[in-house]
Amino acid sequence: MRPLILSAFSSPGVQPDRLGTTVATVPLADRRRLGGGLTFLDGELSQVAFDAEEAATLLALVGNLDRVTVSACPGCRSRILAAVALVDLLDAAPPHPRAPELVELADEAPTLHVYLVDGASQCTHDGWLDPGYDEWLDAVET
Repeated sequence: MRPLILSAFSSPGVQPDRLGTTVATVPLADRRRLGGGLTFLDGELSQVAFDAEEAATLLALVGNLDRVTVSACPGCRSRILAAVALVDLLDAAPPHPRAPELVELADEAPTLHVYLVDGASQCTHDGWLDPGYDEWLDAVET
């Protein structure tokens, strides 16, 4: 298997270069297109905050996190993630420089969940109707 190389291009995605090496392309020039930062919380005292570029790179490598989502706001990227599934997803994904921090956060989380806050969104979460919203709100307000 060829190594994965992160690179900044105009369109996001994963594509092979001319030598067959997999290159994850992430647009780094325009912060508005990246969607802003993400903060992962354990619901108590610990958090890992990603700026817009780090968040875009992570999402380019692991996808939109739907596979590990327990509950989510339909209007933004805020959500509750299954901690064990998040660790498995990060372990299976190409390496990201900040992934070890997320793995540690998820491994040490006092519950089975990790809470994700979409830092760029002005969303009021009005469409988040399932009971997960109350759990997420309690976790992010502590």
